[in-house]
Amino acid sequence: MRRSLTGAYGLDLRVLYHDKCFDGACSASVFTRFHRECVGTASSYSYQGLVHRAGALFDEGDFGNGENAIVDFKYSPSEKVTWWFDHHLSAFLTPEDQADYERGQADGSETMRKFYDPKYVSCTSLIAHVGATKFGFDVKPLAELIKWADIVDGAKYESAKAAVEMAAPAMKLTAVIESAQDGELGRRLIPLLTEMPLEQVLDQPFVQNLLGPLMERHWKGLELIRSRATVERGVITFDITDQPTEGYNKFIPYYLFPGGTYNVGLSKSSFRTKVAVGTNPWTPLPAEKLANLAVICERYGGGGHARVGAISFPPDREDQARSAAKEIIAELRARETAG
Repeated sequence: MRRSLTGAYGLDLRVLYHDKCFDGACSASVFTRFHRECVGTASSYSYQGLVHRAGALFDEGDFGNGENAIVDFKYSPSEKVTWWFDHHLSAFLTPEDQADYERGQADGSETMRKFYDPKYVSCTSLIAHVGATKFGFDVKPLAELIKWADIVDGAKYESAKAAVEMAAPAMKLTAVIESAQDGELGRRLIPLLTEMPLEQVLDQPFVQNLLGPLMERHWKGLELIRSRATVERGVITFDITDQPTEGYNKFIPYYLFPGGTYNVGLSKSSFRTKVAVGTNPWTPLPAEKLANLAVICERYGGGGHARVGAISFPPDREDQARSAAKEIIAELRARETAG
């Protein structure tokens, strides 16, 4: 039985969002403000970050007893999920999940609760548009946040230099969010993103305490990738799995090799071995000549957007990650050679 629009009044609303992601945090914040101002069925809001990892992405224990919202993350057919917003091409783990979503849309039971549209650059802008057009949500105070969510998630920086040197507050916040070691940062940061300008968010002492050491690691990470990365037939590659990291600036490869079209990087963190696949946002090649990286990553259980994707393997499966990376590199090089 699907939930009614009225929800569970007076209970906490759990917002599950794409963790370690600027758009994920912005989506959680915009959804919270939208729900509070336009729906108002919750007495409080709590936050739970979700990450792409090998195996099951959801645990029923992640969901609360009131309403539950998933934003900027894959679909879950759980009946505990009240709201869902996503814009990724790889939004459904299985055909059965997609069929469940489509049933709710076809019978009208979830057309005002679950929204999917991969045409949106960011999930933040999707939530804002749905809120404004379907619920009368006032998004004018959120213009700066929506603008930067689109820039960050759509890799719409003016140059690789701007993306790597990170002068703008939103870009420094992105670095802080992507390097978070636990959920406490998100719980403190998310409510602020829709309540004050991004520069004021960045100036919060708990953010500044993280930023200094983070920038030092950022420049060390750049030098590490510089020492490992090579480019051949338009594909930049590197492997830093022997130097575990919770994240790195994904534009570094294009900063180092501006002429590269694609990037395939292997890295390792505490919970996964990751194959990151990206397209140079500043490539002169027309879109129709570029590979759909979401489709490529889906073959290995990953996903993402047309121009950027990733695959997660268990931490001890570096051999599988390397095998997948090798195949993807060969495919992209062949594509570049073919023109």
